[in-house]
Amino acid sequence: MKSKVDIKEVVERIKKISKKKINIMEFCGTHTHEIFRYGIRQLLPENIHLLSGPGCPVCVTSEDDIDYIIDLAQNYDLGIITFGDLINVPGNNGSLNYLRAKGKEVIVVYSPLESINIAKQNPNKKYLLIGIGFETTVPNLAFTLIKAKEENIKNLYFLSLHKLTPPAMKAILDMGEIKIDGIIGPGHVSTIIGRKGWEELFNTYKIPFVIMGFKPEEILYGIYHLLKIIEEERPALINAYEKSVKEEGNKTALEYMYKVFKKGSANWRGLGTIEDSGLILNESFEEFDIRKIYPQKPNSLKSKNNYCRCGEVLRGVIKPTDCPLFGKSCTPESPKGPCMVSSEGTCSAYYIYGGE
Repeated sequence: MKSKVDIKEVVERIKKISKKKINIMEFCGTHTHEIFRYGIRQLLPENIHLLSGPGCPVCVTSEDDIDYIIDLAQNYDLGIITFGDLINVPGNNGSLNYLRAKGKEVIVVYSPLESINIAKQNPNKKYLLIGIGFETTVPNLAFTLIKAKEENIKNLYFLSLHKLTPPAMKAILDMGEIKIDGIIGPGHVSTIIGRKGWEELFNTYKIPFVIMGFKPEEILYGIYHLLKIIEEERPALINAYEKSVKEEGNKTALEYMYKVFKKGSANWRGLGTIEDSGLILNESFEEFDIRKIYPQKPNSLKSKNNYCRCGEVLRGVIKPTDCPLFGKSCTPESPKGPCMVSSEGTCSAYYIYGGE
């Protein structure tokens, strides 16, 4: 299905089988942006509603965790090493970009392996590498920590803000705030955990679930199959992205992941603390764990972002346009919350491509 004719054919198939009012949620920020970029919402019948879930790792980073990082940078002689979008996420005491403007050492890297060279080149300085992302990014961080241990790097510490996707899906389904008839399974995450990584969720909820790619024809093809099993009341867990997603996932990546990490609780913006939804360093790598050196205390600060409704956007309860800040005081140039900051954020997609 590569030509425009094929896309039109799939759209016609969708229109023929689609009869019910259906809510479908995508749990991947890349899917959110590609759906907007290619105008897929406009191609679907009016009875089909696409909802955006918590599919952006920067967006689901809690305000407490941002405040903790800022506290570390302000009060201890630590250089902060992070990835692009996180630098602009506001906490109660500013953002990492704000700290950098005040003279604090905040370094943005494209590969976590760069942190090893930074630490080696500055042996008298301590550095904190912030690990963020879903299952897709974890293997590279795990490999970095394995290398740091092998090279006996003593001035590099690590903060794991990694999160696991299936527990977040479970939390949203358990909340029952919105009716979800089917799920667009995240392609990138599924390349790591495989189709099998979703079996427990599917077996528990029996909700139609289709793993999809990111090209417009792949998304529409996946939505067609999802609508088909919804309309036929025949729930299934389908892998429609077979060229990249295997049944067992990427075994090598999973081995790296669980050599370094183990499951633990994690604090999600909009969802709260979810048990076994995060990855923390296991005993063999605790020497890198910044929380063991400077324990994270409960945040006593009241949020200054009371009017930002990013948490509700992440749960699919409201659209970005329902937030009073959207497009007014909150824009990509002056974001008030991470859903506008991140290149994968739902608010960012609505702002860039337009959405009602």
